[in-house]
Amino acid sequence: MAVIVQLVQGIQGLAGKLLDPSNFGSIITTTLLALVILLVVTQLQQVLFKDKNAPPEVHYWIPYLGSAIDFSLNPIEFYAKNRAKYGDVFTYTMVGRKFTVCLGVEGNNFVFNAKLADVSAEESYKPLTTPVFGKGVVYDCPNHMLMEQKRFVKWGMSNDAFRAYVPQIVEETEDYFKRWNNETGGRADVFTAMAELIINTASRTLMGPEIRAIMDESVAQLYHDLDDGFQPINMFFEWLPLPSYARRDSAHVKMRNIFMKVIEQRRANNETHHTDMLQSLMNQTYKDGTPFTDKDAGHLMIALLMAGQHTSSTSATWGLLYLAQNPELIERLLEEQKDVLGSVDAPLTFDALKNMTLLDNVVRETLRLRPPIIMILRKVVRPVVFPGSNYVIPKGNYVAASPLATQVDEQYFKDAMKFNPDRWDSLKKEEDIGDDGIDFGFGKVAGAGGARNPSLPFGAGRHRCIGEPFAYVQIKTILATFVRMYDIRLTEKGLPEPDFTKMFVQPKLPVEIDYKPRK
Repeated sequence: MAVIVQLVQGIQGLAGKLLDPSNFGSIITTTLLALVILLVVTQLQQVLFKDKNAPPEVHYWIPYLGSAIDFSLNPIEFYAKNRAKYGDVFTYTMVGRKFTVCLGVEGNNFVFNAKLADVSAEESYKPLTTPVFGKGVVYDCPNHMLMEQKRFVKWGMSNDAFRAYVPQIVEETEDYFKRWNNETGGRADVFTAMAELIINTASRTLMGPEIRAIMDESVAQLYHDLDDGFQPINMFFEWLPLPSYARRDSAHVKMRNIFMKVIEQRRANNETHHTDMLQSLMNQTYKDGTPFTDKDAGHLMIALLMAGQHTSSTSATWGLLYLAQNPELIERLLEEQKDVLGSVDAPLTFDALKNMTLLDNVVRETLRLRPPIIMILRKVVRPVVFPGSNYVIPKGNYVAASPLATQVDEQYFKDAMKFNPDRWDSLKKEEDIGDDGIDFGFGKVAGAGGARNPSLPFGAGRHRCIGEPFAYVQIKTILATFVRMYDIRLTEKGLPEPDFTKMFVQPKLPVEIDYKPRK
């Protein structure tokens, strides 16, 4: 008790001195001196405590923040500038953490195909994803269980499922745009439209009719609260007592319970005819006999909803913006539909979409120039050597691959910053490279080992995005339906710049286009 009293008295005495106006001058002087000392110590640390075997480090002045500001303003320029100075492998500090970026196709291969004993995706993303997705799924479980979870959801990614999904996506798209001015046209917020349409189509197809039926304002608010907990700040400061964190946690429980209730109702009514993802997650069991519970299913459904929403809505938005910038492509897409279907009035089908090469190239080129994610992280759990070098990346660092950097590199793509879907007619696509795929526990994935490919918007290796096939079907169907309905142009503001401060690289808001309905 005496110690506590002395501590309180000491704090009171310090507070009194700080609040005494006569001490303000000395306080300012002391503060400035402390800042100078801190800056000097920061510079000395970068010189005196440099590991000779570690990759070169980007110099920084601001303690703790490091290169965070420079990086967040424009990571493409940040990588290009430091790559010219240090080479393909270098380390930078950001918010108290060290990131060793490995650029180029060899860097991609090193990060995506690194051994589980050396690096961990779970240690990188768990603080961000677990509060939103829930425990026991994705990065909150051993890697072998995640691979089995991917096997559980692969049933909902089959060609037969896609054949059922396409007409549903078409119907959702046509219904959504009834709210636009379909008499004279006008100007519209395409970013908001794509965000809402993507969640509508995903809930209609993957989530099931029950979930789509309750996508009202209350569920939309739950999604919004979950989304607020899926920001960069959550990854770096998961311990902060922010109101948004509390809303996120509450929304997670409510959303999980919605999915669990649907599962209970389907079991009670002996419903087995559904082709959605929720049906595929019911009554699953891990190979070792561990049951995959309804709670696990609810958590994995949240993960599928959240992980696919931003990436697909952002990509669909960029796709429409590039079409608005290049209206001649819209006419070519319509001609392609006539060639494949015989008429733009014929129903779109999954098998027809597979034969629309230009449409596929438009999506590929959009993802090349504007992949949703800047970098892919793994945390180093034991020192690892970068192949072909003497660099030893220490334990505790994060290794980062940036497909974005290679996808806009003139070494691999001529006129790399130009939107040119036709380039894919001459470039080898990933499935043409000859990779037979690797089975990580959820069936062979085409191109899974082809991490040396310069274009990897969906990643590679065991953590390659399981939703890639669905994303292509969803975005292609929306774009194909949209160009049937509207002719579009950019506004006088032109093509928006990318906003690199967000978790996913979206256009700087507001994002509007001018549209005119087709009669």
